[in-house]
Amino acid sequence: MGKTFVEKILGADAGTVVFRKPGLVLTHDNTSSIQAIFRKMGGIKVSDPDQLIVVLDHNAPPTNSKLANSYQAIRDFVREQQVQKFFDAGEGICHQLMARVARPGMLIVGSDSHTCTAGAFNSFAAGIDRTEAAGIWKTGETWFKVPGSIKISLYGKLREHVSAKDVALYLIGKLGSNGADYKSIEFWGDGVEEISVAGRMVIANLASEMGAKNAVFPADDRLIKYFRKPLNGIWADSYATYDATYEIDMEKIPPLVACPHHVDNVKTVEEVGEIPIHQALIGTCTNGRLEDLRVAAKVLEGEKVAPGVQLLVAPASKEIYIQAIQEGIVEILLEAGATMLSPSCGPCLGTGQGIPADNTNVVSTANRNFLGRMGNKNASIYLASPETVAFSALTGKLSNPGEFAGSEFVSEKKEVSKVEIQEGDFRKNKNVWNYADIDNLNTDQMFAGNLTYQVSSAEPEAVLPHLFKGFDPAFSENVKQGDILICGENFGCGSSREHPSVGLRFAGVQAVIVKSVARIFYRSAINQGLPVIIHPEAVDFYKPGDNVSVFLEEGKIIIGEREFDFSPLPEKLMNILHNGGLVESIKSEKIE
Repeated sequence: MGKTFVEKILGADAGTVVFRKPGLVLTHDNTSSIQAIFRKMGGIKVSDPDQLIVVLDHNAPPTNSKLANSYQAIRDFVREQQVQKFFDAGEGICHQLMARVARPGMLIVGSDSHTCTAGAFNSFAAGIDRTEAAGIWKTGETWFKVPGSIKISLYGKLREHVSAKDVALYLIGKLGSNGADYKSIEFWGDGVEEISVAGRMVIANLASEMGAKNAVFPADDRLIKYFRKPLNGIWADSYATYDATYEIDMEKIPPLVACPHHVDNVKTVEEVGEIPIHQALIGTCTNGRLEDLRVAAKVLEGEKVAPGVQLLVAPASKEIYIQAIQEGIVEILLEAGATMLSPSCGPCLGTGQGIPADNTNVVSTANRNFLGRMGNKNASIYLASPETVAFSALTGKLSNPGEFAGSEFVSEKKEVSKVEIQEGDFRKNKNVWNYADIDNLNTDQMFAGNLTYQVSSAEPEAVLPHLFKGFDPAFSENVKQGDILICGENFGCGSSREHPSVGLRFAGVQAVIVKSVARIFYRSAINQGLPVIIHPEAVDFYKPGDNVSVFLEEGKIIIGEREFDFSPLPEKLMNILHNGGLVESIKSEKIE
């Protein structure tokens, strides 16, 4: 039987749980929290300093003294641990800098959900949480459940004014935000040759917004030219078995936009209409590369940004920034009215410059548009390509950069639930919180992104007061030891921040029963000792007032008088739950 890319990389068939040593472990500003967790595990010296790549980028440069002290503590740590792959504030965004160290066939993990960007380099690259990163520092290895794979064949050529960002949005619109849940995506077809390595980074980056574990491109001639040396890549067998296959004609893809407040709410630009734009952002780990800035400069050269529009530009690295200066791009952008920002993640996450005002519309090249994502829940975020963003900044309204009337694009995703919990709508009955009618509860709603570096996940008592405030204000004050959550589809989607699972575990939540779960949240929950059980039938059966009991070892859920079976976790992962999480497991060396 043929093997997929991920089956070759991990050396096992899909569905198998294996322990492997990653070649690279990426961390960024969360390194300070990871260090605290590492110490709780009894860690003194990291297992292998050559595994570590540390980048200061999410709050670069720091916006307050607490963050500045955190940055200094990280500098001291990497010096103490003799970490050579360290990039200080201003060097760039971690996923861009990964291009300096990632190579074909590497096994890479990172404490950031968009670590999958490195799949553009023919690497296996997947996001993990902070606790798991600390565990790898201590032991050198971690667990992987070998994912099933999806084969996406690209053919044809992109039309003028259409970019790799539009390809990514097209796929998200077709598959939905959980359409590739826990899957490895492989990109095949002659259309791959038409996409630059920078474009491949965009597509791989946004694979996480489809729920994928990773996405990967082949080590072809274009990648060889990019690295300027021969490469020994890994690729799937042509006769490998896939969970799903798709064929995409790139010539049929028009300029697209992801509308508020979900990345898979994808429409054509013309379908959305000419809504007013107040702020525009070009940059982030998704679209802050040189070719993106070139496109924006071509649109804006000799022009002026529309009155009332604030255009922000953040190159993905210092190297790109310097190249843009040398090519005259920065001058063109500044003369057009843009504001240049430091290479950082701040505007995307809402932790730095560029927080939008109330009741404003933002068009951005970033990768997420959840409510409150950029630091203000009263703003609306639209995601688009650099050319669409630049053209919209020029016109002052969401605008199509080309003529694409009569596009055949139709999103095939099902409608996302729009349930909002109003004050007085108390979702707890007995010991059960009922969120079964809400799909796509994301980590920004569970714990606000702009608090990520203000509240350390190593201090669970500080996490709890902020837990679930983005969608249920009553939760944190009323959750009790032994409570159970009943939840909808794609629970925990979004970033890799572990604060939600840390808070739920600290509150004493007994279990979370879901229709489906985002893969990083699932891993994070196990690492915190929090059971997450995937059982759509049980969720649908539950009615408020039912008694609910969970028996992990037996693989049983009892709701009322009805019994539901599920498959228990493998022994090694069950031991992590029994020990109260990965920290205690490693501290007591019980996962060896």
